[in-house]
Amino acid sequence: MIYVFREVAVNLDLAPSQPTLSRGEIWRGLVMKAENALPFVPGLAKCEVVERSPGSLVRDIVFRGEEAREKVTFHPEEKVVFVRLSGNMDGFIVNEILGEDGDLRLRFSFALQLLGAPSDSAREREFREVVERDYVKAVDATLDAIRKMVSSEQRSAR
Repeated sequence: MIYVFREVAVNLDLAPSQPTLSRGEIWRGLVMKAENALPFVPGLAKCEVVERSPGSLVRDIVFRGEEAREKVTFHPEEKVVFVRLSGNMDGFIVNEILGEDGDLRLRFSFALQLLGAPSDSAREREFREVVERDYVKAVDATLDAIRKMVSSEQRSAR
């Protein structure tokens, strides 16, 4: 089993051109990511919602050439939980908004197991390197995409 997390302060050390993000703006971005993760997750080639219900959705993805199905559950303005239903790995991913407006943080964590690979085998270690790199990059890519969305909205409002 591979456990990884990354937490970043959302509004720390911003460039002058970068907008400060609110909890609501981050939440809207996480919902967008759940519905179409292509702009947010390196290595993802497909993301298609196949079922919707109150508070959740099911999507089919292709990540690094591997097809999978995930159930995505929404906990409004708090977290989004992705549970693998099929594919080459079992486990879950959590995207959480932490803190208060003055100290908002975004944390991505996951616990994943590559099916058919013994724990700590060379195959699992290689898998861990790739998945960890891509999912950790997704934190920055997610914040960048949300900032672009907010900046565009601010320009349109002027």
